[in-house]
Amino acid sequence: MAYINRLFNQNFLEYASYVIKERAIPHLDDGLKPVQRRILQSLHDVDDGKFHKVANVVGHAMQYHPHGDSSIYEALVNLANKELFIDKQGNFGNTLTGDPASAARYIECRLLPMGKEVLFGPEITDFIDSYDGRRKEPVTLPAKIPLPLILGAEGIAVGMSTKMLPHNFVEVLEAEQACLKGEDFELFPDVPSGGIIDVSNYDEGNGKVLSRAKLDSSDPKRILVRELPYGVTTENLIGSIESAARSNKIKVGAITDYTTEDVEIEIKLPRGVHTKDVLDGLYAFTDCEVSIAVNMLMITDEAQPGGDAEKRGEVITRPAVMSVPEVIRHHAKRLVVILEKELLLEKGQLLDKIHARTLEKIFIVEKIYKRIEPIKTVPGIFKAVHKGFDPFTEEIARDVTDDDVERLLKIPIRRISRFDIDRMEDEIRQLRDRLAEIEHHLRHLTDYALAFLDGILEKYRGKYPRHSEIVSLRKVDVRDAAQKNLKVKYNPDTGYLGYEVSGGRILFDASVYDRILYVKKDGTYLVTDVPDKLFVDKGMLYAGLADKETCESTVFSMVYRNTENNFPYIKRCRITQFILNRSYDLIPDEGKMVRFTTKEDVAVVVDFKQKSLLSGADQFPVEDYLIKGVKARGVRLKPKQFNSARFVSLKTLEKKDD
Repeated sequence: MAYINRLFNQNFLEYASYVIKERAIPHLDDGLKPVQRRILQSLHDVDDGKFHKVANVVGHAMQYHPHGDSSIYEALVNLANKELFIDKQGNFGNTLTGDPASAARYIECRLLPMGKEVLFGPEITDFIDSYDGRRKEPVTLPAKIPLPLILGAEGIAVGMSTKMLPHNFVEVLEAEQACLKGEDFELFPDVPSGGIIDVSNYDEGNGKVLSRAKLDSSDPKRILVRELPYGVTTENLIGSIESAARSNKIKVGAITDYTTEDVEIEIKLPRGVHTKDVLDGLYAFTDCEVSIAVNMLMITDEAQPGGDAEKRGEVITRPAVMSVPEVIRHHAKRLVVILEKELLLEKGQLLDKIHARTLEKIFIVEKIYKRIEPIKTVPGIFKAVHKGFDPFTEEIARDVTDDDVERLLKIPIRRISRFDIDRMEDEIRQLRDRLAEIEHHLRHLTDYALAFLDGILEKYRGKYPRHSEIVSLRKVDVRDAAQKNLKVKYNPDTGYLGYEVSGGRILFDASVYDRILYVKKDGTYLVTDVPDKLFVDKGMLYAGLADKETCESTVFSMVYRNTENNFPYIKRCRITQFILNRSYDLIPDEGKMVRFTTKEDVAVVVDFKQKSLLSGADQFPVEDYLIKGVKARGVRLKPKQFNSARFVSLKTLEKKDD
């Protein structure tokens, strides 16, 4: 058993770690999940400027991805619909309506220029073996822009999940520039479907966002939906409106969807209903308003501290909750590091070219090639060439190697005979000028990074306008927005209570979110949701709304008979606390209800068996008795047995006295 437990624990941890790091959660460095990274790498591998069948791209990506092709296809379609790195041709579905994409064999895609510009750098990318060891795949792509914020992400792993909303491309890059300059910045989501968002509880990416549809309510008899909340399609929205209408939460006449490239849903209202009567209900009961909880969980690479591990530069890969400012600061530093690597790489390439061109110029101009004509052995030839460069040591920046000599010896005679020294010196001068620029950039890396971002913004600023409008919204309470359109009836002949009861009389109007309190003739009461048809009692004493206002203003006055001594008791109380669908007693077990009222200006008239000396029955104004708690016992009116009691209006009693 201990072995099984140990095996289970080990396998579970390995599985959980794999799902978290290799499937569901994006990496902080490039904002991509493994399947997305493999798709982009495949598009880079096959890139020739032309469109490729998505089926072919999926097949190529399977060389990197150890799972099924359907997950690759779905991830590619989702990534392409973000319209950032993938150019698409054919039907990739409609994110507004929820229509699916065509099959992979019918649609095509290719890498966009911006993807090549900001995502790839094979010479500075760390690669690992693919799952079968046949290919090399990148650990992360050297992304030069903060993709976790631009793309957004959603994923569920074992014991954890991530939900990041997309942000505006231009605003993210401007925030990164502000970070590089040491300035303050503030960044909020921008959902591609548009609409209105409230970010007052965004909490830097780990709070909540309220997203609403943009409604055109200028016409009092019709509402037009122009933009959608995040994650809601027109199909979902129409379905939620129809469901709310069927549940009597809102009143709608007809819904027509005219959506093509832009959202346009027409909601016609029935006779007697106007736009202002429906707006709050749409926000409260339909997908016209959604609340989105966000948390920025990402895979991070942290340096392993302590001793030899720190010296070796070992890192530990683990999930971590980040904030928007932390992501921006990380990518600002990472951009500087990536650009420095690229500059150093280009610097090395330029030095190699300058060295090669300088050797070639000296080799031809100084006619070193003529010194090898009488020499018959290969070692002798190499030695003669090396010796020929000795007088030009100061002009040559580095040592001349055998590889350099071998490359010079391969120069064809035709090229030597047509050698143009002016052209060669001009080329070397251009290389040295570029080298001087790189040296300048290396000394001013922050300025170079800012200039790089300026260049990206200049190219693509107009392509990525902001879609969502940021406002401060008041969340609509469903109880406040619900229309009181249910006619609650009670039929004393059948004992049924509810809004679908036939016959009887209407007691009050209620909404589907209201609760009602009813008192039965035996003195028990119960609070329940508004019923459609519920049997309560043929002698129900009271039914009313159980909202706070009604409960606090309604006083229940009752007279009951003590069955042990046959004395009359009066009790007055308010019902303000209760548990739904639980029965309570208003009078004690030895009591029997005689009379019940909610009126205030009344008195109890009791007919005692032993008549008083004065003519007429005894009168007890209810206002003379305190209002107590529900569990309190009643107050004895008189220690006498009685025949009957009734509530009579004080005005009626005064008229009789007159």
